[in-house]
Amino acid sequence: MAEGVQGGFSAVYPVFKAMEDGGRIRRGYFVEGLGAAQFALPGAVERLRAERDRPEEPGIVWLAVTDPANPYGATLPWPRRDGEQRRQLQRAAGAQVVLVDGEAVLYLDRGGRGLSTLPAFDDEVTRVLALGGLLQMVERLGGRGLTVERIDGLPTAESPHGESFLNAGFSSGYRGLTYRPSAREVTVAGRR
Repeated sequence: MAEGVQGGFSAVYPVFKAMEDGGRIRRGYFVEGLGAAQFALPGAVERLRAERDRPEEPGIVWLAVTDPANPYGATLPWPRRDGEQRRQLQRAAGAQVVLVDGEAVLYLDRGGRGLSTLPAFDDEVTRVLALGGLLQMVERLGGRGLTVERIDGLPTAESPHGESFLNAGFSSGYRGLTYRPSAREVTVAGRR
């Protein structure tokens, strides 16, 4: 669907069927919420099977919104709260998403000035983990840090989530909430 193939899935289904018959791909029900006719490479199926049992430690990942590993906004819709009226989040270059155990929790706009919380952010444990992931992202990217001016469309001073950000290590300033990387050296992709 995300690729916009002319004729849709039914146009490519015979090709997938032939590839399945040849043993190059496998058919199954891999992603909950999608149709029953799903196909994957055999190696991908084995990796999914290996991840069936949840690890004891939660998985916290931050990704570029456009990263193929991020299904939100392409394969899966962005999570929304009931009755939410704000605009749909975009798969825009430069935007980031924080996932906790595969569930989208925070969406950081391109440039980092605006941040959107998703329904999973309402859970206290998930909120703390997601904010920790956001701080890891800032630490790894180095630079001048991150200044968030708006949370869920509101100035940070008016946001009901402002205190959570302050507790996580952000500081309040005239432009919003700021987090600066620690003074230690940060290595990114083999560079200091």
